[in-house]
Order: sequence, then C-alpha cells, then structure tokens
Amino acid sequence: MNYLHQRALLRDLFDAAVAAADPAHCIAGWLPDPPRGRTVVVGAGKAAAAMAHAVETHWRGNFGQLSGLVVTRYGHGMSTRHIEVVEASHPTPDAAGQQAAARLLQSVQGLTADDLVLVLLSGGGSALLAAPMAGIRLDDKRAVTRALLACGASIAEINCLRKHLSAIKGGRLALAAAPARVVTLAISDVPGDELTTIASGPTVPDPTTCAEALEIVERYGIGLPDAARRALAGGAAESPKADDPRFIRCESHVIATAQRSLAAAAELARQRGVMPLVLGDTIEGEAREVARVLGGIALSCAAHGVPLAGPCVLLSGGETTVTVKGGGRGGRNLEFLLGLALTLNGHGRIHAIAGDTDGIDGSEDNAGALLLPDTASRAAAEGIDLRARLADNDAYGVFSALGDLVVTGPTRTNVNDFRAILIEAVDQP
Repeated sequence: MNYLHQRALLRDLFDAAVAAADPAHCIAGWLPDPPRGRTVVVGAGKAAAAMAHAVETHWRGNFGQLSGLVVTRYGHGMSTRHIEVVEASHPTPDAAGQQAAARLLQSVQGLTADDLVLVLLSGGGSALLAAPMAGIRLDDKRAVTRALLACGASIAEINCLRKHLSAIKGGRLALAAAPARVVTLAISDVPGDELTTIASGPTVPDPTTCAEALEIVERYGIGLPDAARRALAGGAAESPKADDPRFIRCESHVIATAQRSLAAAAELARQRGVMPLVLGDTIEGEAREVARVLGGIALSCAAHGVPLAGPCVLLSGGETTVTVKGGGRGGRNLEFLLGLALTLNGHGRIHAIAGDTDGIDGSEDNAGALLLPDTASRAAAEGIDLRARLADNDAYGVFSALGDLVVTGPTRTNVNDFRAILIEAVDQP
C-alpha cells in the first residue's frame, strides 16, 4: 500500500510544531525597552544563535550600546553582527564551552543599575555553559555528565547535580550581573516549563539542595571527584536561594513551549480533517514503556473509537529517557518508535512520527523517524529482528535500514520531543 499521504501529513505536523517555536516568530514581543546604559546579551542553548539573530532584527535601541556572546551547539550557529556566537559540544561539555562560559560570566560583571543583561536560554544550555566549580576539572564534569545520561536519570535530576557543581548555573549568572537589570527569555525544553530547570536556571533562585544532589549521586551510583563530594556534603556547593536580594531586579519569561507547539500541530490537523487529541506536553518515563502506553491508546482508538474514532491523531510532548544497556545507536524518539512498532504489531491503520524539535535525536544525525503499518514486515524482509534491536538499543539501525529516518538538520530551536500517532478511519482505503 502507498502511504505517501500519511507520511506527508505526519511530517507537516512535525514541521508545524517546530515552526511555532522558531525564535524569528516568537521573540519580538518579549524584548524589553532599551536601558539608559549598556545592553549585554548573553545566552546558551541550541536556539541561542537564532535567538540572538532575532534580537538584532527587532532591537529598538542604539546598536552602539549593544554587545554580547551566546554559545550554541556545533552546527547550530547563525550569522550575527553585534552578538558573538560561539559553538561548543553537546551533550558532553568540551573546552570550547568552558572557555565561552568563562567569557560570558566575565562579560556581565562590573555593570551598573543603568545597564541591562538580556539572557537567551534554550535546551542544551546546561551542557554548553561548562563552568565547573572551583576544584572540579572539565574532565570530571564530562564523566559525571556521561554517567547521568546513561543511567536513565530525569532532566530535573541531571540538572540538580549540574547546578551544584557549577560556577554559573543555579542562579549564579544573575548574581554576577547585579546590580544590572536581568531579563531572561527562555525557550522551554523541559516538562512543566520550569525556569529552574531550563539550561539549569542560571538566572533564577535554585530550590534544590546539596542534600538532594548527593541523594541523586547515591541513587544512580555516580562517581564524583573527592572535591565535589566534600563540597556537596559540607554545603559549600549550595546554590543561591530566593531570599538573596540580588534577584530583585531579575525577571524571566518563557516565550516558546511544547504545549504551544502541540497546539499548532493540532490546529493543522483540524484543517486537514483529522481530529487531534493532545495527550500532554509533560510525558516522561522510559521511551519503550511510554510507547506501550500510547500504543495501547492508539489501538483502542482503532478498535473501539475510544477516546477518539479515526481519522484522528494523538499528539504528545515531553522528554522520555533511555537506560542504555546495549551497544546500538539511537536516541529516545527512535527507541519510542521501535517500542511502538512492537506494541502495534503491524496494525494496518496506525502510523506515527516521533522526533526531537531541535533536529537531533540523541547524538545522531536525524530528528526522528516515521513508523508505518508495514514497518515490521519490511524489517522482517530485511532480516531485522525488532525485539533484538530494541534490547540492544539499536533503533537507529532499524529505521536507517528502512529509509524512514526524518532528517531536518539543526532547527535552531528546542521544545523537546514531538510525537504524533495517526489513526485512519475504518473505511480509509
């Protein structure tokens, strides 16, 4: 059967979600008025360069008083005139990120109450702002980051530990900028859109504690350098809290979210005659387990018309996790789709797409992939054992072999994962 129509619709839904979070479309209305003094623009994340470009496009002040530096992932840069763009490694920090973080921190120091610090944050900022606390080497931080990514810890748990081992995260950037006014514009890649978690909250008070960070270390068996363990155990690594008066002149705004992107996809689905159901923008958990749950809902739609009858589409966002036990390749969206393929077992009326809105699923070159009713049969014809590939965390190998990867290149935004499961009507040819 030819599935070109369904493939095109699913891809259009993904593209609509990404477009809704494009800094070019959503930053202008949030820019503060120019100050009497200087404006220093700093930022980090996969959308940082696009956000900086949008600031320059829409800035109403004197460009002679505007300067700054943002750091983004390799390959995610854009041309700017006044705000320097530096590229560094993600998800594991490197020396370029460490050097950029040090320069960024230095650029906001020595300002006055007449100055403005405009902070541009987006997903990926935590890894890109690599400023280890005193006594911690970059190699130590890299090892901790790799261990956290592999153990299945949630983004909130990962960032709790990051904040307490950093010289810039967890509110410390805002303290360095005082007494200047600090305005933060954030594109959220975290469930719940918590400002304390986006890029590890460098400009907001941190509600987490050293004790919580130590508990996460013990829960997942993360190795820490002695200096870091002592700093956490003794409280020397404690992050600034809400009662610090230096936060008084700080304000933050979330300008793009997964929920708004899901709403954009839902509106497009309605225009195409497909009833959308948004299941939520904060779905977390192991990718393969989330696939079993969402797959069960899709099967209910197909069999019973509950909670919706086809043609309909189930939309969801959030950030799943993958506990790596095998030696294969693939990000969380591909692992979700491989788990979904096993749950659906080749159902003839169900199709799906899953992808990361930043254009990179995990550390591969694809945003995600498409799942079609014939995915399982085509895999079997190629001698691919889907269950064995899932056990080996090798979803990339499956969808690459089938030609079903979704490759967008860097989108220069990030509101995390996007999933759409399309259920055709019973009489659909």
